[in-house]
Amino acid sequence: MKLFFAPLFLFLLSLLPLNAQSYLSVTAKRGDGILVLLGRYGLDRSPCNLKKFCQLNKLKETDYLMVGKNYKLPILEYKYNGRSIRSTVGISSWQRAKQIERYNESMELFRLKTHFKSKNAPLWYPHHLKACAVDLDKHVPKGRHFPILGKNFADVPLKDKRLAGAVYYLVSGHGGPDPGAVANYKGKPICEDEYAYDITLRLARELLSHGALVYLIVRDANDGIRQLEYLPKDEDERCWPNESIPKGQSERLSQRSDVINDLYRENLRKGLYYQRLVEIHVDSRSKKQRIDLFFYHYPESLRGRELARRLHQHIRGKYKQHRASGEYKGTVKARDLHMLREVIPTPVFIEVGNIQNPKDQKRILLPANRQALADWLAEGLIKDY
Repeated sequence: MKLFFAPLFLFLLSLLPLNAQSYLSVTAKRGDGILVLLGRYGLDRSPCNLKKFCQLNKLKETDYLMVGKNYKLPILEYKYNGRSIRSTVGISSWQRAKQIERYNESMELFRLKTHFKSKNAPLWYPHHLKACAVDLDKHVPKGRHFPILGKNFADVPLKDKRLAGAVYYLVSGHGGPDPGAVANYKGKPICEDEYAYDITLRLARELLSHGALVYLIVRDANDGIRQLEYLPKDEDERCWPNESIPKGQSERLSQRSDVINDLYRENLRKGLYYQRLVEIHVDSRSKKQRIDLFFYHYPESLRGRELARRLHQHIRGKYKQHRASGEYKGTVKARDLHMLREVIPTPVFIEVGNIQNPKDQKRILLPANRQALADWLAEGLIKDY
């Protein structure tokens, strides 16, 4: 009997996760249902997690939870080995390790746990990443032709898959009946929405070339990427997928945030957890005031602050490299703006210059400069991913 049980015990032990202590146990609060409890801990509300939760707690999907009772969540707890996430949980995939890291970071932001590298703090490995993980490469757009980018730029070669699984919602400021800030250039009006849109298109193309899934929320079927200094004003922009843009500001902003949040939930159900909103504007100030890029984040968003700081740091490095003086005065600030407050994906709001200042105008008027801005922002986003 001993000879039989020893191998059986070793076999069963081999099926347990490496270094895992147990499944996380939490206490149900008033108003908690199974999906509410799963959602609080950032778990994918798919049959995968639901089935595992019921299995762990010997429940049916229709059962109620009891207030004050402990339940096991489909989250394995590991003691971090001090080397890497991959060696801690016994995986080889770098992308999977980054997903685990981002999940733990999100739980830290919601103050549900402390950093896994802290003393006696666990590393959490959610069940859906272990047993129901998404093949991120499958979400790289297969077709490489994107007509919205314009005739000469619609074909986008796939350089690599560095952004496989990353989702970006790109919003160029204003549009439709609202041109945004307006200035004069050689006797002609130049409008914020046209130049913000061109930079946004260029950014979209660069992100697509690295395998990202990109949504252009403000869209103009006639105006692709344009190699022109002067971009004439029009009002035919639409909101994703093809809705007219309201005249009222509150209606216009709500339309955009609602669309983005619906798309976010749709992509979350597919297992895509890294989702970012990038909104691009051109500021309007005194004609004498020259400014560099401003990055805004929502005051309560720690992840948004880190995204803004990372982009700011990368742009600052580029200006030190390419500007003769090396001086850069761009800033990172918190602002309570609708498009930072009302969207679910982590947002950043960017002002790329002062449309009234003649020197800043060159930053947006020259096609090469618009391309440089887009390339540098894309590089910063790749770093963030």
